Amino acid sequence: MKTLVLLVVGMWIAFGIHGVMSYGHAYYKYRGFDPPKEAHGVSPGRLISVRFYSTALRQRRSFDVYLPPGYASEAAAGHRFPVLYLLHGSPGGASLFPDAADLGVDVDRMLARRQIAPFLVAMPNGGDGSFRRDTEWANTPHGAYESFVLEVVQQMDSRFPTLARRRSRAIGGLSEGAYGAMNVALRHLNTFGIAESWSGYFIQERAGPFRHASLAAIAANSPATYVGSLARRLRRYPFHAYIYIGRHDKTAPGAAGFALELRRAGGRVTFEFVRGGHDWELWRKMMPRSLEYANRWFHSRTGWRRGGAAARAHPGLVTT
Repeated sequence: MKTLVLLVVGMWIAFGIHGVMSYGHAYYKYRGFDPPKEAHGVSPGRLISVRFYSTALRQRRSFDVYLPPGYASEAAAGHRFPVLYLLHGSPGGASLFPDAADLGVDVDRMLARRQIAPFLVAMPNGGDGSFRRDTEWANTPHGAYESFVLEVVQQMDSRFPTLARRRSRAIGGLSEGAYGAMNVALRHLNTFGIAESWSGYFIQERAGPFRHASLAAIAANSPATYVGSLARRLRRYPFHAYIYIGRHDKTAPGAAGFALELRRAGGRVTFEFVRGGHDWELWRKMMPRSLEYANRWFHSRTGWRRGGAAARAHPGLVTT
């Protein structure tokens, strides 16, 4: 009898541990939301993973690519696609964009409603092997993660039928990925014509991978510090930026100030204060708007002239 009781108790504990672990895994994967579910009658796209040897990081790395519905037939017919590159935050990974932010479901639905035209979404896996995965998407002694992003661009252009030009490349991200996206884009204006910052920051600190960095290195990786020096390059390379920040996000004042400085330097900036904080509820809610912004400039026939009046035609600050 005692053995039976111990067996039952052991099974109860085992099931409890399994339940807790399953819940924890599901929460980490979907951040508290239900798993993505396609709407009835909407054709789904396809998520694939690509592996390659990264010279920058000296190891095999990967990135995920979301292919829109009908990709295979359109590619076979000779169609070439713009690309949106998305950088994840810390902690996190590329899979959170389709799992927690509903990326694929939103892409498919918006395509079905003809709200956007087809483009590819590439999501580098920028983890460093730790839980925090704090890389800042920058080149530091910790690793050449900025160079890794550029390698992913090269891989996309060599493996997929992309439009290999800056006006057909957008880069965005959330939190640390938002910082990384803006920093990489502004440091490589000849590569990216569009950038999106979702709840990002724009000043680097002597912490994490920059804890032993020089003041010069920190300044060179702080967009708010160097953006004023980019006016000449921004006249040569028209640049569109979408920056949003939650009203309750502690970095909101810095984001508003950076948006103004980028606009003064010649960037075409759309800035929004939105209801929310620094969380997945906000990033999920804003995903359709973020996709629409990239799509708008991918397919715009105007707004890409160098200098002149077009460079001063900026949308104003919006509060939603």
